Amino acid sequence: MIFRASIFPALLIGLLSCGNVAPIKESAAPENAVVAVAKERVPLAQVLDSLKVDPQKIWFLVMKSKRAFKVMVDSTELRVYPCVLGEQPVGDKRMQGDKRTPEGTFTFRSKRRPHKWHVFIHIDYPNAESRRRFADRKASGEIPANAAIGGEVGIHGVPDGMDEWITTGQDWTFGCIALKNTDVDEIYPLITPWKTKLVIRP
Repeated sequence: MIFRASIFPALLIGLLSCGNVAPIKESAAPENAVVAVAKERVPLAQVLDSLKVDPQKIWFLVMKSKRAFKVMVDSTELRVYPCVLGEQPVGDKRMQGDKRTPEGTFTFRSKRRPHKWHVFIHIDYPNAESRRRFADRKASGEIPANAAIGGEVGIHGVPDGMDEWITTGQDWTFGCIALKNTDVDEIYPLITPWKTKLVIRP
């Protein structure tokens, strides 16, 4: 089944809205005022069920410059989460220890919970394309001849109660992509190792 944004715009607007509206204090509201109430974000699983999306068609897109982690089906954006990156966020990962988040198209090797970072979803880095770039950089002298390619890059959460580590937008990982725990919990069930696609762009 192929989904197009034009087919269900109204449904998407209703289901995917995740903004919060501050309530008006009762004491300050006129007698006939319409009081705004805080909107609860619709769980992603409920969105997928309502739109009848096959979870196996889900893929993920990370826009590094926007610190945005997107849940996609075909070319339709279903949800966007804030994320943070490695301490050196600009540019592709070149070698072990450079604290950069890799760029390219990947899948996932494994996922596990519980973990010291709430969950850990292991990205398939280095893959064949990463190794080719690494070899080219060595050959050109861009990186040292004795450099290692590195690994253990993944998606994870934060210690309990530390969502500000994400909301501040300050990059702090060694190269991983970090999300709020509530957000990473939504994507965790959708990931099938060696099948689900992840695209990381500058």
